[in-house]
Amino acid sequence: MALSNEQYDTIMREYSRRQADTRLTMADRRQTIYDRIPRIQKIDEETAALSVSSARRLLDGDDAALSRLKEQLARLSKERARLLVSAGFPEDYLDPVYFCPDCRDTGYVGNQKCHCFRQAEIDLLYAQSNLRDILKEENFAAFREDYYSDRVMDPDTGCSSLALARTALRAAQGFVRNFGREYSNLFLYGSTGIGKTFLINCIARELLDSSWSVLYFSSSQLFEQFSRRNFSRAEEGSDLYRHIFECDLLIIDDLGTELVNAFVSSQLFLLVNERLLRKKPTVISTNLTPEHFMSTYSERIFSRISSNYTMLKLYGEDIRLRKKILSRTSKKK
Repeated sequence: MALSNEQYDTIMREYSRRQADTRLTMADRRQTIYDRIPRIQKIDEETAALSVSSARRLLDGDDAALSRLKEQLARLSKERARLLVSAGFPEDYLDPVYFCPDCRDTGYVGNQKCHCFRQAEIDLLYAQSNLRDILKEENFAAFREDYYSDRVMDPDTGCSSLALARTALRAAQGFVRNFGREYSNLFLYGSTGIGKTFLINCIARELLDSSWSVLYFSSSQLFEQFSRRNFSRAEEGSDLYRHIFECDLLIIDDLGTELVNAFVSSQLFLLVNERLLRKKPTVISTNLTPEHFMSTYSERIFSRISSNYTMLKLYGEDIRLRKKILSRTSKKK
C-alpha cells in the first residue's frame, strides 16, 4: 500500500474533523447537564482536583495515594451516573461519542492502522481512480467463459477464442495475486467488445479492495490531462501528473482511440519509460494489432512495451452479440 502524502493528509483531515465534531458535541452536552444538574459540574471539578493532588502525593512518596484515588473516583463516578439516569439521561451521556470507538477517531490502534483507516484508504482510492461506478458489478467471479467459443479459432495464434480468454484470465489473476511481490505489466489487445476492459476492471477492483492506489484513464482522458498540464501549468495538473507516474497501478484503456500526433507519441513514451524506470506496474488495453500499434506510435515505444509487458490477445465474437445468442438459446430451452 502506498498512499501519496496528499492522499494521507486527506484522510487525516477527515479524522481531525471528526475529533473537532466530537469535542463540540461533548461541550454542548456538558453545558446542558451542568445547567440541569449543577452537582455534576461539582463532581467533575472534584475529579480533576483529586487527580492533581494524588499525583503530587505520589511524587512525594505516598504509595497509598493511587489506591485512595481509585476509590474516590469510583464513588464520584457512581454518583454521576445515578444523577444522569435520575434526570432522564443515559449514564454514558457525557462519554465521548466516536465515529470509531476502536481507535477513538485517531485512525490508529497503537502503532497499527485501524480498520476504519484502511476502509478510508479504500474509499479514497476508489474515488480517485475514476472507477467507483464501473466496478460495482465487474469482478473475476462474474467472468463468463461461455462468452467465448472453443470453435472460433484465431488464425494468428492457432488458439481458440476460449483458450485465449482462459489464458488472459489466468494472467490477470496471477497479476493480482503477485502484485507488490513481483513486478510485471500487462498489454491486452484484440478487437472491440471481447472483454479487455472487463478484465482490466477485475484487476482494478481486486487491487483497490486491497488498498493499492489505482488510476484508470481511457486514452483520451489521459492525454487530455497531459495536455492540460503541459499548456496550463496549473498546480492541480502537476499533482495529477505526479500521481500518474507514482500510483501503484496505472490503467490505460482503449489506447489508440485518441487522436495520435507527435505530442501524444512523446507523452506515451515518457509515461511508459518513466514507469518502467520506477518499477511501477501498468496495464494497457488496445484494439490495435501489434503491427498497427507500432506503425501508429513508434517502434521505440512498442519495443519498450513488448520487452517489458506480458502480451495477451483476446479473440472472438463481440460479447454483446454473444450474450444475445446465449439469451435466445436459453429462452428456447
